[in-house]
Amino acid sequence: MWQQLYSDLKDKGFMVVAVAEESRGAEHARPWIEQAKSDYWQLIDADHQLEDLYNLVNVPQAIWIDEQGKIVRPPETAGSTDHFRGMDLKTRTMSPQAQEERLAARVAYMDAVRAWVTAGKHALPENAARANLPKVTPEIAAARAHFRLGVWLRAHGRAAEGDLQMAEASRLHPDSWSLWRQAADLDEVGKASGPEFWKRVHALGERPYYPPPKL
Repeated sequence: MWQQLYSDLKDKGFMVVAVAEESRGAEHARPWIEQAKSDYWQLIDADHQLEDLYNLVNVPQAIWIDEQGKIVRPPETAGSTDHFRGMDLKTRTMSPQAQEERLAARVAYMDAVRAWVTAGKHALPENAARANLPKVTPEIAAARAHFRLGVWLRAHGRAAEGDLQMAEASRLHPDSWSLWRQAADLDEVGKASGPEFWKRVHALGERPYYPPPKL
């Protein structure tokens, strides 16, 4: 969907910058990047610096930045929905209605981006954009420090110590699915989408996994 959006709007000075937050480096992100076959920029952030700068907590999230370099929409869910929570876990399928509603939400978000680029719609005034930026608490800052230390320890052959640091990161910042999923993937391939993931999702109760953007 991002390639189509970029193709439609690139003549208007629009650029998509996709960033893979991948502690294991370029080779682990490469298959996804090559599959996208994109003309837009695809970057790899092995140190999760983007998450630190913008307090990102999940994927996909998007930030709208205008031609002056100003944020006009802070981080928000970019076209994904919680319909996946109702899927049949045995077949990994969703109902036709859920698929249709998910697609409609994705199209609506893409249309909102188009309206911003072509007509300036949906961009927030400076004060509102600043007020809606996610706040970094001392706990969140500490969580990111623990996560970085955990990655370093694992990279230097101290996996058990690294896992303890990553567990502490998730304890301090439980809303960050990005930190948890990355730690789970480093620990065991497939763990980030397995039973532990679904246990965490079910524990949300009525809280959203993908908070819908307020367009």
